[in-house]
Amino acid sequence: MNDTLFPRVSSSSTSSTSSVSPALPHHRLLAYGVAVELLLAIRRASVRDAKLRDEALRSAKSACLNCAEGAGRVTRGDKARAFAVARAEATEAAAAVEIAALCGDASTGSAAEVSRLASRLVAMLTPLVR
Repeated sequence: MNDTLFPRVSSSSTSSTSSVSPALPHHRLLAYGVAVELLLAIRRASVRDAKLRDEALRSAKSACLNCAEGAGRVTRGDKARAFAVARAEATEAAAAVEIAALCGDASTGSAAEVSRLASRLVAMLTPLVR
């Protein structure tokens, strides 16, 4: 993940260079990192159709937020519900970019990268839903 967004902090007062990961639960969830990568790939896709771009970005943001929510939940059922929503939102975001590419409003290369990341995220979230 981006170290400028989540800087590492010193874990001891004597060491100025030791590092500790952020303490929030979603920062330790690998799926959250992939969801963030998906969001950034969708931004880079520069979808020209405003409606599809908005749909893709909203869905990708929701996937990130639901991954974070699932990581922060305590019960298995609550976690599963949030991760299921994140999974569906990732799929929707990828579909929006795919449709944009089919209509000539995004590059096929961008759509392929988004699809690769969305597939990876769905694969990571599926066991968390069960």
